[in-house]
Amino acid sequence: MIHAYKIHGENIVLDVMSGAVHLLDDTAYDVLGCYNSDGTLDPDKLRELTKYDEKTINEALKDIEYLIENKMLFTEDPYTEMLPVWTKQTVVKALCLHIAHDCNLRCSYCFAGTGEYMGHRSLMSLEVGKKAIDFLIENSGNRRNLEVDFFGGEPLMNFDVVKGIVDYAKEREKESDKNFRFTITTNAMLLDDEKRAYINENMHNVVLSLDGRKEVNDAVRKRVDGTGSYDRILPLTKKMVEERGGQQYYVRGTFTRKNLDFGADVLHLADLGFDQISIEPVVAAKDSGLDIRNEDLETVFSEYERLAKEYVDRRNNGKWFNFFHFMIDLEGGPCIAKRMRGCGSGTEYLAVSPEGELYPCHQFVGHKEFYLGNIFDGLNGNPIRETFRETNVYTKPQCDSCWAKFYCSGGCAANAWQFNHDIKVPYEIGCELEKKRVECALWIKAQEISESQM
Repeated sequence: MIHAYKIHGENIVLDVMSGAVHLLDDTAYDVLGCYNSDGTLDPDKLRELTKYDEKTINEALKDIEYLIENKMLFTEDPYTEMLPVWTKQTVVKALCLHIAHDCNLRCSYCFAGTGEYMGHRSLMSLEVGKKAIDFLIENSGNRRNLEVDFFGGEPLMNFDVVKGIVDYAKEREKESDKNFRFTITTNAMLLDDEKRAYINENMHNVVLSLDGRKEVNDAVRKRVDGTGSYDRILPLTKKMVEERGGQQYYVRGTFTRKNLDFGADVLHLADLGFDQISIEPVVAAKDSGLDIRNEDLETVFSEYERLAKEYVDRRNNGKWFNFFHFMIDLEGGPCIAKRMRGCGSGTEYLAVSPEGELYPCHQFVGHKEFYLGNIFDGLNGNPIRETFRETNVYTKPQCDSCWAKFYCSGGCAANAWQFNHDIKVPYEIGCELEKKRVECALWIKAQEISESQM
């Protein structure tokens, strides 16, 4: 399987199974278009290619055949026979702790409602938090490095418990031979000096929510009284990043149908001095007014391409920043098992409600059909967990035939459920956006390699 496309005057070809990426001249690109999907040449199509002379075509054919022979084009799938190994039972590696089912903002697109996750407002107790750490240790097998995400709602509304959980996890590290890494996601509204200092000392990563331009942010990220949050969030976020001293962070925003020119929001954040940025498409209810629709796709595609061009130009001119959706690693990256299965929700990754209930991930919390047990009594044997374990890019027909499957790993299970009520049927618009981001990311990587060789 290959994927061939044009972007910003370049002809790019991806060999899906090997991961090889090729930049072709116009002749080779057009000649490649005369090949069938199985890598065989179609003589009829070749005869129709009359704009090149025979010598030029033969040279292109020779180059293409070399790539095929050396397993860099039309490479056969080497992974299917290993599926039983890669889909075996695994251990729990990470927990998302819902520290607070409450929030001091009322964001229009939030899947958690107003922070309560379709339930009642509540805060996780230290007892539940400690038991969650015990559960993770007990269910992690021989896995040494474990992840704990502090999430909400707004976790800073219950920050003393956050600190208590961190302290307890560190107490248990030596006796259990585990190493914990902590991440916290916050809207920054409550980031005072004490909290920033603690986060910088103890959190491996911090995710700071900000949607971009003031008018964009304040239209959807509102306080309880209906006023905008930008003027409060921005200085606290900047101070947080400055004080991190190079430690990992990213500023994460969301774009909706109301700001399809979201590239301007990415660049706005970059101009403010942030160099780790993520602006992600909203996943909102159909016809909510914020949802991305099929008729919006061409506009969004053009915006991603425009942003990719500006991204490269800025990097080349000393204004480096990183955009999460343009990150791609052609030399290494995740192992093939990870590429097939994605985030590990429902198996390696679980979410814990304030009361200690277990769910496949943070977006499933509160959906009782996905209730997996609790941290006190353990997993309840819900067969849906087995479905998560067995689900990968080969068990999803739409993914199996898709060229981008090893980059998105089958997409988000929660989004699939929201739109299709089946975790094995991907969210179609999300798929289209992901494919365009991968195309842009491959083009960016090609520019970086070309620059390094000059």
